[in-house]
Amino acid sequence: MNPPIVAVQGTYEEMGAELGRRTAGLVERSLDTYLRRFRDQAGLSDAAVLRWGAVYLEVARAYDPRIAAMLEGLAAGAGQPIEHITALNARTEMLYGTGYRDEGCTSVAVIGKHTRDGHTLLAQNWDWHPEQGPVTFLLATRDTEGFSVLSLAEAGMLAKSGLNSAGLGVCANLLVSDRDTGGAGVPYHYLLRGVLQSRTMSEAHRRALDVTRISSGNLLIADAGGEAIDLEVAPGVFGALLPEGGLITHSNHFQSALPLADRKAATSALTLLRPARARHLLEDAAAARTLELGDIVGALRDHYSHPDGICRHVNPDVPAAEVVTTVYSVLMDLDRRELCIAPEPPCSHPYERWRLDDVFEPGAVPEVCFPEEDHA
Repeated sequence: MNPPIVAVQGTYEEMGAELGRRTAGLVERSLDTYLRRFRDQAGLSDAAVLRWGAVYLEVARAYDPRIAAMLEGLAAGAGQPIEHITALNARTEMLYGTGYRDEGCTSVAVIGKHTRDGHTLLAQNWDWHPEQGPVTFLLATRDTEGFSVLSLAEAGMLAKSGLNSAGLGVCANLLVSDRDTGGAGVPYHYLLRGVLQSRTMSEAHRRALDVTRISSGNLLIADAGGEAIDLEVAPGVFGALLPEGGLITHSNHFQSALPLADRKAATSALTLLRPARARHLLEDAAAARTLELGDIVGALRDHYSHPDGICRHVNPDVPAAEVVTTVYSVLMDLDRRELCIAPEPPCSHPYERWRLDDVFEPGAVPEVCFPEEDHA
């Protein structure tokens, strides 16, 4: 089923507190999972988790006080120690060196010059363990100045792929390099929320690039102004990819020449081919300047190299604990400030369309679009 939506308004502390109250049970489930991983896989005692959580709280306060206030409100509302919440938001960095890595993801951006209606489009399949779906939801926030964000979010966290009221959107892809470390620095999920808190593309670049990073990651950023850029970031270095033929496609390996060793290219399922496959499926419509969201839906439902293609399905030969599938598929029209979402697998479910301004209305319901494929 599609994820629920949690819409909150007010100051950042007030929004965090309301979010914590409304998702307290989900937050507890997420923390149970990751505190166990911190202990069993990273060998971290609870005292060590609290110590590092305090470090990442101070990092949040220095990086963006709005993020810090929201996390502190979330912790209070959910009845959890703030250090556990900040550690959760730095889970990739906390688990550095344990072999634990988020999996998958294929992202696409199309600039407006190559779409039928001139709108900038952004989309992603998020591949991860299917049991994470029930603790994931759409988070909508609107602050006291009217600035709004709509993002996919796991319980206890503030962002993944999403868009904002300035018409700026981001998609996330895991990258892993030999430069990644533990320690103090801005965690990847802080960067995602930092980009979504940005009102301009230039501000988004600063939020992602002009910081001390301790892990690698990919941020595909686009805006209603008609531009898109892909930022491959790692500790101490970064690369940028620009549209070719109106398209940017990305998965889970570095595509720019950077002084590092890629630790994911050989192990992430079909990552070396997924971006090319997506481009092959979309380039003719982009060249004709007629590309629409429906074309991207077709690409995100593609089953080439099943079960490990763009639309990823459960592989029955993989142990249950290691199963990965496309948990959610997300489409965004940045000019319309609309986000569409479908659950796993997206080929077998319709998408639901949310308009950013509408999500704050009492009783708001999404519009069903892009019906499931006919497998008869």
